[in-house]
Amino acid sequence: MGADRGAGERRTPARVVTYAVCGVVLLAGCASMPDSGDLRDVESTPRQDTQVRVFAMPPRDDAPPSEIVQGFLEALTSDDSGYATARQYLTARAAQQWEPEASTTVLADGPGTEAGRAGSREDGDDYSFTLTGTQVATVDAQQSYAPASGSYDQIVHLTRDKKTKQWRIDALPPGVVMGKSDFQRNYMSVNKYYLASSTKSASSGQPMAVADPVYVRERVDPMTQMVRSVLNGPTSWLRPVVRSSFPTGTTLKKGVTSLTPDDQNKLTVPLNDKAARVGQHKCEEMATQLLFTLQSLAPTIDEIALRASGRQLCSLTEEQAVAARASNDDPEYLYFIDGRHRLLRMTGGAGGSTTKAEPVPGELGDGTKELRSVAVARDEHSAAGVTLDGKSLYVTSTVTSGSLGDPVLQSAGKTAADRLTTPTWDAQGDLWIADRNPDAPRLLLLRQGGGEPVEVLTPRLDGRINAVRVAADGARIALVVDKDGKQSLLIGRIERSTGSGDQPSVSVQELRSATPELEQVTTVAWAGDSRLVVVGTESGGVEQVQYVQCDGSVPEAGTLPGLTEVNSIAASEDSEAPMFATSKDGLLWLPGGSGWRTLKETASVAFYPG
Repeated sequence: MGADRGAGERRTPARVVTYAVCGVVLLAGCASMPDSGDLRDVESTPRQDTQVRVFAMPPRDDAPPSEIVQGFLEALTSDDSGYATARQYLTARAAQQWEPEASTTVLADGPGTEAGRAGSREDGDDYSFTLTGTQVATVDAQQSYAPASGSYDQIVHLTRDKKTKQWRIDALPPGVVMGKSDFQRNYMSVNKYYLASSTKSASSGQPMAVADPVYVRERVDPMTQMVRSVLNGPTSWLRPVVRSSFPTGTTLKKGVTSLTPDDQNKLTVPLNDKAARVGQHKCEEMATQLLFTLQSLAPTIDEIALRASGRQLCSLTEEQAVAARASNDDPEYLYFIDGRHRLLRMTGGAGGSTTKAEPVPGELGDGTKELRSVAVARDEHSAAGVTLDGKSLYVTSTVTSGSLGDPVLQSAGKTAADRLTTPTWDAQGDLWIADRNPDAPRLLLLRQGGGEPVEVLTPRLDGRINAVRVAADGARIALVVDKDGKQSLLIGRIERSTGSGDQPSVSVQELRSATPELEQVTTVAWAGDSRLVVVGTESGGVEQVQYVQCDGSVPEAGTLPGLTEVNSIAASEDSEAPMFATSKDGLLWLPGGSGWRTLKETASVAFYPG
């Protein structure tokens, strides 16, 4: 969790900003502000401690248009739950019609201004400003983040009230606009959870929980915001492949405005009567969705209780959850391919440097087949290996020794670079891989790691797939796609439908960029329920290792210690598992809070199950 709230700068069309810290911070509109002069750019609001609430001052009497606009823009970055102070800068009609929750536009810097248009005069009754900037992102009414680009150019119009003679804004852009640094200070990314429509955990048989990241205001009762967000349903992008167990129309009970856990870390959620008749299992699914969601926000939450019609419907702890979540899986081993092209493993959680590696049982570990890449199933009972020439894919047990048998898939590509990618497994036990043969490029699915390969449809895919990493939930997939020499990371939604015969139709829909600022992505791994770790370079930049969210945003701790010439990155959805990588220096380990350390083992590729 955590939005990109790092350091940054913002230009605000303010003249002066005065701070008074007495438990809260007051922004803009203070009596000490001068009452004449033009707008000018100032430094962005410094980031405050997360426990400090930030409030804006209301407009002062006889404030000129420039001060009204400045005060309004600063009020947009405050912690007023309903933007009550910002509305005071508007006419009564504009305040009633304005919907700040409809959207948030994020600019590279704070909104710049161009004062006045032809005919506008401060000594008249009509004035306007043009807000300008460069867009970097938008957050829609569903709280869903999306990278954006292009210029921002919107009019703010003011009028002088005929009775009070006070300037107020009577026409303004939709939603809220602010600079990137203020967005980072005000908003945080939190996963809300739904249940996969078509995939279940192979180990537990439970439906997979799918993370749906949204952005909420960090200091405006985020717990209640997130409960309401879950009840409102999944975001449009994810909706086709997930389901919510809450009956349609379920809301918080009328009159409930805030939710707080008790001293036992139990949260009781009162619901309206739409939820009153749900059965026990359905109620447990509802509670599981809320538990996973609120633990993403506040890990100390231990129990969720649901109530409706004056009675408790059910109560549930994490041990009683009725859905599987990838971030709860603890990988037993770290795997890597050594200098002899064999598959080895070692205990990943033991610090790496003191753990002795051992060959995996069977022909993948004894060197019978020289390997270029391997993926181990999430239950760590099977592995899929691609031969050194990239031509053949074998699937075998990692528990018992035995013959590899015949390859389950072969590529007819003329060179190793035009053949099979590294394979990848979802938690349902399905195996994914791409064939890069230019004459017949395909994304393929092998159900339970075998059988006749299913060709996955990829409508609107523009370019060739160079790497595939499927999420454990089986609902999302990360593709590194080559287009005109540029390597981009795209996230797609996996849709499955019943087709003719026994084979379902599978497609990847609505691909969207997760790394719009990177020109070259070399390797990627899932590192959380909605987070990935990516190795790539910006245009003209140096190679970097960083976290990204699957919605294209960058979490607060985005950049990792630098590393060059990276061949692979090993990360796990379990945040407790240490990160590994391979480079020209061999196998490296990243202990928490320090730099990369070189280990004794020689490795070309390292990876966790998945």
